[in-house]
Amino acid sequence: MGLFTWIVVGIIAGWLASQLVKGHGMGLLGDIVVGVVGALLGGWLAGTFLHIANPISGFNLTTLLVALGGSVVLLLLLRLFRR
Repeated sequence: MGLFTWIVVGIIAGWLASQLVKGHGMGLLGDIVVGVVGALLGGWLAGTFLHIANPISGFNLTTLLVALGGSVVLLLLLRLFRR
């Protein structure tokens, strides 16, 4: 994926994950970071446990869902370690 696609997916996945987890907003940059790291985490989880070949493959629904899932897991882990 190109850099622009990573940023767009990061914004969407990070924002949606912060809405689902009901945390405090992290701002645009925070949502991008959470979304991109979540996409990497979600891609690893989807490939390892769900055996999805090439889960992060451009700007499509599969990529957004994988990034969203990884972002939610990341935010839940962050919440667990913050307390």
